[in-house]
Amino acid sequence: MASVLQKVKSVSELREELGDSPDLPHLFDYTTTGTLAQRNKALTILAWQKGIGSATIAGFLGLSPETTKRYIALFSFGGLATLFSSTKNVTKKADDAKYVEAVISTLHSPPRANGINRTTWKQGDLHRVLAAKGFSIGRQSIRAILRKEGYNWRKARRVLTSHDPQYREKVARISAILANISPRERFFSIDEYGPFNITIRGGRKLVAPGEDYTVPQWQKSKGSLIVTGALELCTNQVTHFYSEHKNTEEMIRLLEVLLGEYAGMDTLYLSWDAASWHLSNGFEARVAEVNAMKQSHPDTPRIELAPLPSCAQFLNVIESVFSGMARAIIHNSDYQSVEVAMQAIDRYFKERNEAFRENPRRAGKKIWGHERVAPVFTESNNCKDPRWQR
Repeated sequence: MASVLQKVKSVSELREELGDSPDLPHLFDYTTTGTLAQRNKALTILAWQKGIGSATIAGFLGLSPETTKRYIALFSFGGLATLFSSTKNVTKKADDAKYVEAVISTLHSPPRANGINRTTWKQGDLHRVLAAKGFSIGRQSIRAILRKEGYNWRKARRVLTSHDPQYREKVARISAILANISPRERFFSIDEYGPFNITIRGGRKLVAPGEDYTVPQWQKSKGSLIVTGALELCTNQVTHFYSEHKNTEEMIRLLEVLLGEYAGMDTLYLSWDAASWHLSNGFEARVAEVNAMKQSHPDTPRIELAPLPSCAQFLNVIESVFSGMARAIIHNSDYQSVEVAMQAIDRYFKERNEAFRENPRRAGKKIWGHERVAPVFTESNNCKDPRWQR
């Protein structure tokens, strides 16, 4: 066996010892030019044909006897093709969607929800919690997943973890609603984009060699905008208008718009973050009035509130749509007036809505434009781009 590896024996000498076989030249080539696994397989077969026992072969190559027996069985069953195509394609855990989902969803929940008396995650705690959930994954694979998904441990303390003590309950309720939503119900992800000033905006774009791309530090604003929007997850349609403030009156205005646009539905679910004006006493009073009208006005939908956990903007699906809009028509822009900017925003949402009306799909089945992630509610989502400032 050593003489074969060291090329002391030639193919013709092996042919005299083992007989004339069409596989012999190929096996000999593998012993000298193949990978380690290929050399081991080829030498195992040559030694076996010589009459050397599998235990002796295994001892010489540093393999287990079971491995050499498996090589011999593969060759006996299917020849060279089976022997050298038998390497298993094993998906790394860092690339396995099941493990990626488990790591990210665990990271998004507060440590206290998993029985850990800390306010932020440590890698060791994350590793233990995943093991307790039945996910056997090493710390190196966890680090690889986090790097691949673009997470940074220091930033994770600030933006990627919710400290809401009812985090699990709220996420479970929203997931249950979406899993059982009927054709006569609609679920809305709601938020505001802005206020943002109408100025020359920076961003990333292709520039010619030697061309400088700069944005003035000091600019006179041409005005500002706040876009209030609601993304309906069943039909992937965005309802939007422009607000002067973020307050209860604007939320009631949005409610009235949705009631008119979706009249005839049985239930409208409204989901948003924990901003004070989203769940004010005035807004809840208006919701109670609407629900009380249901008996006398059957076409009036019932309103159900499904608030997100506090500090959980990464679960707000419309953040993904706003991020795509910002990259498409806000970044690198130089609109001359508020009206021109509004026209661009209106056109963006009009074209987006038309695309999904022509190709009906629930949010998440197709990504529009430059949206950062699929706009679908899932605990592992991070819809809010940490580089996007509004």
